[in-house]
Amino acid sequence: MEKWFVAAKKADFDAWSKKFHISPVTARIIRNRDVFSEEEAARFLSGTFLDMYPPELMLDMEDAAAILFEQMRKGKLRVIGDYDVDGIVASHILTKGLRELGAEADTVIPHRVRDGYGLSEQLIEDAAADGIRTIVTCDNGIAAAEQIALAVEKKITVVVTDHHEVPFLEEDGKHIELLPPAAAIVDPKRADCTYPFQNICGAVVAYKLIELMLRHSEWEPAEKQALLDEFLQLAAVATVCDVMPLLDENRIIVKEGLKRLRTSPCKGMKALMEVNGIEPQKLSSYHIGFVIGPCLNATGRLDTAKRALELLGAPDIREAVTVAGELKEMNESRKALTLNGVEEAVRYVESHRMEEDKVLVIYLPGCHESLAGIIAGRIREKYGKPAFVLTKGEEGVKGSGRSIESYPMYEAMTACKEFFTKFGGHKLAAGLSMKEEDIAALRTRLNAQCGLEEEDFLQKVHIDVPMPLSYISKELVEELAVLEPFGTENPRPLFATKGVRFLSGKKLGAKGSFARYTVEEEGRVYELVYFGGLDKFHAFLEERFGRGAAEALYVKKCEYALSIAYQLGLNTYRGKTEVQIIMQNFC
Repeated sequence: MEKWFVAAKKADFDAWSKKFHISPVTARIIRNRDVFSEEEAARFLSGTFLDMYPPELMLDMEDAAAILFEQMRKGKLRVIGDYDVDGIVASHILTKGLRELGAEADTVIPHRVRDGYGLSEQLIEDAAADGIRTIVTCDNGIAAAEQIALAVEKKITVVVTDHHEVPFLEEDGKHIELLPPAAAIVDPKRADCTYPFQNICGAVVAYKLIELMLRHSEWEPAEKQALLDEFLQLAAVATVCDVMPLLDENRIIVKEGLKRLRTSPCKGMKALMEVNGIEPQKLSSYHIGFVIGPCLNATGRLDTAKRALELLGAPDIREAVTVAGELKEMNESRKALTLNGVEEAVRYVESHRMEEDKVLVIYLPGCHESLAGIIAGRIREKYGKPAFVLTKGEEGVKGSGRSIESYPMYEAMTACKEFFTKFGGHKLAAGLSMKEEDIAALRTRLNAQCGLEEEDFLQKVHIDVPMPLSYISKELVEELAVLEPFGTENPRPLFATKGVRFLSGKKLGAKGSFARYTVEEEGRVYELVYFGGLDKFHAFLEERFGRGAAEALYVKKCEYALSIAYQLGLNTYRGKTEVQIIMQNFC
């Protein structure tokens, strides 16, 4: 079931249209992206590298830079990251940046199975044994108070760079943050941090730190910019892959990063594009999120993320292509394992009679723990409910959760934190460790206190502009490109119209998995395509118009009146480019 919402945000769209030389339709879409003023609209449309926020606006950033300059003169630094794309990229940016600035630095990426997420006591012990004087975390550390206390005890200076939610407790109605005892804590999510845009990823925090340190160095401006250009394209990759909202500064980072990736990609990114058959000039945020990102992620999921880190630091393109090929092969293996895991999870839900559960807690002891998050995401999509997938670890149980818009997952876990030996995350995703014997009790508690109502499970369809098909033109579709890059919180515009009569259809594709339909609105005939699940559309037609209605659409003329939500694109075939209307939803 779906619930459609039409955006009704107000602005002087005609004034914006005249000022920015865009249509009122495009102006309305920009306003729907929570852009309020003309100044913000100008930044949305034409913001550049120069419009990014200064690093020093982030709390503790200047202290972190000063501490690292001092500590790099005293001994070796160690960067400790994470095994996902954001953590890998952040680790590379910090390590290479520090080395270029003259530091002796190495990198440790925790092993997913052996070490778990982020800092562990063993990683601290290893650092002490290796004579490390300073640890810099990236994409982790904000929730590692005990581990950082151990480091302090061993005379190791710790600088935290992170972007995750700060652990907290509620006391007498007050929200009290629990910060680790680090020498500097750079995290835009801190309550006392006034950085203008909180929702940046860990790699961007790392980028900002190196940017500030370069500013205080004696490097030539051109050399500084060259290094920052390389790091910016990687920060863009991490921003997309960590599913950050593509608004405000993130929009600039990804737009500027894509420019650099298309024209002068670093060796690692160039190699990944080559082995995946992506032409650099045609690279989009889609390719980053669904092709390049999974390749970088695969090595950390199935083995160790070191190989992905080696790709980013490859000395020449030949070595980079070799490593990129390995990562691509590993990703293909990961896909097969994921498919098996999803099928097993569905069987678990059905066999444990979880139809009435509002929060799904699924235990797959034989599943590789690195796949838990992906499987949880697929289960959330299938059932439209928050889902936790738990796997058997070396000690106890580990797992990942993926949530829906109306269920703040990290807050829900904080309310029953006694079940977890370790946990962290944010509104829509989380990771955890716990005891196996507590799984049933966790399922009961999460469901008892979730507060979710039936309406919360309805798929929300957000319409940007109600627009008859007659308003569509090639010029409008081309203009919508100014809204790119598309992604989280800046999706492709969605339009809607009523009273569209479906006259006939033709199944397309080798397996007939999508279709093209001839439709009529207000006496004019149009063609539209539907790439969604035909089974879903056919079931809807049968319910609305009777048995046999779906098949009839492909063999004779029909007149099924529907409301549709649609997106627009351009399709080039045999040298001819035409507007393509793509149906997304129907009712």
